[in-house]
Amino acid sequence: MKNLVIKNLHVNVEGKEILKGVNLTINEGDNVALLGPNGHGKSTLFMAIMGHPKYKITEGSITFDNKDILNMSTDERSKLGLFLGLQNPSEVPGVNNSDFLKNIMNVRREKPMTLFTFYKELENSYKEMGIPFEMANRNLNEGFSGGEKKRNEILQMNLLNPSLSMLDEIDSGLDVDAINVVANAINKKHQNGMSLLVISHYARLFDLIHPNRAVIMVNGKIVLDGDATLIKRVDKEGYEWIKNELGIEITKPEINKKSIGVCATKVAMKK
Repeated sequence: MKNLVIKNLHVNVEGKEILKGVNLTINEGDNVALLGPNGHGKSTLFMAIMGHPKYKITEGSITFDNKDILNMSTDERSKLGLFLGLQNPSEVPGVNNSDFLKNIMNVRREKPMTLFTFYKELENSYKEMGIPFEMANRNLNEGFSGGEKKRNEILQMNLLNPSLSMLDEIDSGLDVDAINVVANAINKKHQNGMSLLVISHYARLFDLIHPNRAVIMVNGKIVLDGDATLIKRVDKEGYEWIKNELGIEITKPEINKKSIGVCATKVAMKK
């Protein structure tokens, strides 16, 4: 079973502890909403799972498909079946979009696909995402609108066909039509067996993709794990009820103006 199992995970970022003992299991086929106030560790969790070097794991374990992934590189985790759709996809000058997509698909295959097969798959994915096919010849995300960048992330998900997709506010910056396109693509993959862990601050996306579970992260820990009714309650009441009912004081986060996506891209380009 391709389950993601996180136990007692502690993560430091630039000397500050952000995650303070996260315990979470995503079962194969799950569709889980990850909720919580801004700055309480949701994106940090995703980055730690994918192995971003800025996010230092000081304690705990992460396994996927019964394999310890903490000693794996980011590309090894990706090949194992993990995918992260970034909140802030970066522009990468000089890297052709279609070349990038072809390479990330071929490294997962024993033999490179033929050019005809690749362009057929690419053309179908562009149609599904409502993106003009001419954008395949532009540099990766360069000059893309916010919505185009998010669609391009889901297009990558479609082509890679991961076992578990983590989507970090993939709906932010999308208009109503684009949200429907993205939701349809997510639902199609989920129906074919892909698991999901999704961050969003808007109930609309969750109304479209129908999570079977919702977990709430506060102060760097998972404080509630329940069914999808938690989404409706948070949408209606915010998070103040957690303080009142669970006695948890919700700390105010420090503002970090750096883009996680930009930082990740700079690290990769340096390597």
